[in-house]
Amino acid sequence: MTNRRASWLAVAFLVVAAILIGRLFWVQVVWGPDLREQAQAQRARLYTDPARRGEIVDREGNRLAYTMQARSLTVSPITLRKELREQQELQMRIDGLSKESIEAQIDARVEDVLRTMANEIPVMIGDGVVEREETEKESSRSKAASDAPRTVGNVSAREILDKLHAETNYEVLVRNVDPDVAAQVAKAFHGVAADHQDIRQYPNGAIGENILGKVSMDGHGQFGLEASSDAILTGINGRSTEDVSADGQAIPGTLRDVVPAVDGSRIELTIDLDLQTFVQQTLEQAKANSLALDAQAVVLDARTGEVLAMANTGTIDPNGDVQKQLNEGRDFDNDSISHPFEPGSVAKVITAAAAIEEGLTDPFEVHQVPGSIDMAGVTVRDAWAHDVAPYTTAGIFGKSSNVGTLQLAQRLGEERYWEYLQRFGIGRTTGVELPNESAGLLPALEQWSGGTFANLPIGQGMSWSALQMAGVYQSLANGGERIEPRIISKVIGPDGEEIEQPEPARTRVVSEETARTTVDMFRSAFQSDPMGLQSGTAGGNELEGYQLAGKTGTAQKVNPETGAYSQSQFWITFAGIAPANDPRFVVAIMLDEPQRGPLRGGMGGQSAAPVFTEIASWLLNRENVPPSPPAEPYILQAE
Repeated sequence: MTNRRASWLAVAFLVVAAILIGRLFWVQVVWGPDLREQAQAQRARLYTDPARRGEIVDREGNRLAYTMQARSLTVSPITLRKELREQQELQMRIDGLSKESIEAQIDARVEDVLRTMANEIPVMIGDGVVEREETEKESSRSKAASDAPRTVGNVSAREILDKLHAETNYEVLVRNVDPDVAAQVAKAFHGVAADHQDIRQYPNGAIGENILGKVSMDGHGQFGLEASSDAILTGINGRSTEDVSADGQAIPGTLRDVVPAVDGSRIELTIDLDLQTFVQQTLEQAKANSLALDAQAVVLDARTGEVLAMANTGTIDPNGDVQKQLNEGRDFDNDSISHPFEPGSVAKVITAAAAIEEGLTDPFEVHQVPGSIDMAGVTVRDAWAHDVAPYTTAGIFGKSSNVGTLQLAQRLGEERYWEYLQRFGIGRTTGVELPNESAGLLPALEQWSGGTFANLPIGQGMSWSALQMAGVYQSLANGGERIEPRIISKVIGPDGEEIEQPEPARTRVVSEETARTTVDMFRSAFQSDPMGLQSGTAGGNELEGYQLAGKTGTAQKVNPETGAYSQSQFWITFAGIAPANDPRFVVAIMLDEPQRGPLRGGMGGQSAAPVFTEIASWLLNRENVPPSPPAEPYILQAE
């Protein structure tokens, strides 16, 4: 019996051994590769090194937008409380406490830790006045537990404690924390992570925000240049892999597959921050003074077509309460390129330049201009009643005669006039490097009805953006050559090397002689005559010591209820060149339905010319432009 029993035991042992060996073989050989991969996956951590978004600066290097790296302190409340409970239970067992004592004290101990975190995190984040809330009812808890949460600066310990108690798997305790401070907090408190966070800064508030736009919470451009140049500004994130132990500690020597981050490129704009600030503030004042609905302005370098300033009213301040501002009617729109309007008499400069280029008139020709004209059944009148008057060509435009302009347009004919509209870029986008640019509105020649040619030459029946309007005058200020406007001057890559940008397209619109003659003739708008005979529509807005050229405009808005032109709602426009004798700057202005003048107290008449003069004066003074030589005034109305 003893030998038989020993034999059975031996057989059982061999069977068990065989099973174990087979199992070991199966685990190591069959499951081994998969298990190794799973273990590797559990140990390996893939880290992302976020690239920094490129900054945007003005032509002088002043920061308009840049990214500040910070951290968000985050936690998983449910997991944190579970792990704290396990830690406290283990510690109490080590301390020799009974099961009953552990159950009685564990909740209070976990709460002590949570309250300590809530009180200490604000202190670690920054200095500030510590304010204690009223102490909650005392209990047998320790002093640390009974102390109510504190507030340091803008960080509320009460809010942190509430988040630590939340029944969620993810909470952001504090945003926008200095990286070094965040690392200290994460090291000091179990379960707190310092997540990377990029903060896009706009140091000038609403100034230029219509150009810049903004980025979303996930760092992608939403509006303006931030959106249109997102690919340029956004870099390439870096990455690396490293193994960690079960408690989350990095295992030395396991760092691998390191790919460094490539930061975004730096964009230098043609914008002048000081000028942009002045123009934007001037527009807001003009809107308030005139009780207008809106105002727009664009300033171009006459010689290069570069955008020096581009502003509209109601621009949002990204540093303020965005939702509140949206409710108040402010927005991120760039109306200067996306909200076109009928230009009114400002558009007459195209007829003037075309007629001179074609040799059909000169500034001194005297025309017999009646008070009204009939074209294809449409009767057009001048803004003031008069009998047949002997206006010169300069007088037609200086006094802004609709009838005289249409007489010259008839000499041109529809097809030649259409050709000049094309040369000046009307009905097409300018190509500026900004999103949501409108091409405006220009009916195709084939679609013209009998009355179309009675409207277009006087600036009705088509729409321009403020940038397009400035571009028309830049073409003449630049000796008859139109240059596509540009707002990006340079792009500097992360390696410091300049990235070449495409050259703006150039179009010969009229000859240099025609451009010079036209610009000089449009000085007539600023002429003042005590008798009124030789006065232009912008008289009284001249700038002592300088020759200015430009054109006023008043365009009737369409009444949406009747579909006809309104007799009380107008776009008031002005486009001008300073100085006229040696063009340096082009300024285009639009006021939407002003009720009175744009100067303080509503002075300045129903014209945008005073706004032009304010901006031109600031520019000429800032740039120390030498005064213009004396020039003879034009005869506007013959005796």
